[in-house]
Amino acid sequence: MGCSHPVSSTVKSSTKFDIKALQIEQLQETLRGLGERGYRAEQVTDWLYKRRVESFENMTDLPHKLRSQLARLFAFDRLELVRALGSRDSTRKFLFRLADGNLIESVLIPASAALYGEKSDRRTICISTQVGCAYGCKFCASGLEGFSRNLRENEIVDQIIAVERESNERIDNVVFMGMGEPLANFENVRRAIRIINAPWGLGIGARRITVSTSGLAPQIRKLADDPLQIRLAVSLHGATDEVRNQIMPINRRYNVETLLSACDYYVAHKKQRLTFEYILIAGINDSDAQASFLAEHVRRLSAKVNLIPYNTVEGLEWSRPSRNRQERFLSILRAGGVAATLRREKGHDINAACGQLRLQTEREAVALPSRR
Repeated sequence: MGCSHPVSSTVKSSTKFDIKALQIEQLQETLRGLGERGYRAEQVTDWLYKRRVESFENMTDLPHKLRSQLARLFAFDRLELVRALGSRDSTRKFLFRLADGNLIESVLIPASAALYGEKSDRRTICISTQVGCAYGCKFCASGLEGFSRNLRENEIVDQIIAVERESNERIDNVVFMGMGEPLANFENVRRAIRIINAPWGLGIGARRITVSTSGLAPQIRKLADDPLQIRLAVSLHGATDEVRNQIMPINRRYNVETLLSACDYYVAHKKQRLTFEYILIAGINDSDAQASFLAEHVRRLSAKVNLIPYNTVEGLEWSRPSRNRQERFLSILRAGGVAATLRREKGHDINAACGQLRLQTEREAVALPSRR
């Protein structure tokens, strides 16, 4: 369920298990142990995920005794909003505090914003799966403060509930592309997806749920064997070992060919089209040669590519290529018969890249005493 973390002096952390971490079968078993009938589980989940109450006492069609029993057994945590920023392109970024004081980020991309170079009819949320990240991609802010712990399934699901509450938007598309490596928190992510997907949960279709990975080959194979028909996006960001080793330490454990072999396995088992995410970094991975190698990988898997111009992170040396260079890279892919899109700038003015707002907020908090 994720490792423990020191409790913040300003936030109380419950020692009880959050009820939103339960699958409905576990809830039914608990209720039977309390002498209740199975239909009570549907009543509870209706209050949790449809009516969105925030205490057991508000579950008014449950007997008062049962509400008291549930309150003794389970916690009812809620993410605390710390900061919210709005972008000119209508992207919104949210910084939340967990019960133990840790900070995580979620990003809302409304239907009016362009996604992957096209207008989207979906309201998409990008959610986090870990506090920090242990994989140390050289261009990413998420790992700059190191790794603290995995998020529990309820903390993953709560991001969707909290963003819907704060934005008054109904989310219908979920991407696991926020802070952390989702497949390094495999079991909690899988259980969270089941709650997000289930009719008794948030009811978001599996084909509208995308999990991203930096290249954990064994977990890609494990995900291929899971019955859920979710989508997979692989953060490649380099088409050769030479380039990928430079910016993604994970490649030294699972090199490009090992990763592609796992992708072969995934595509064969899922019968779904894979997506490669490719952040364009000036002078690092944006050459014509890299575009040609990338086209070969994509054709091998009948995949598609989302090109993403790099979002500048304070303290890191990288920068985005010129618009002409971006277009040149895209044209090589398309000339090679590859389905590719170039994502237009999204949230660049609000530090929307993974981990940026958290990092900025924590640095400001550290600096506060010196200002007094």
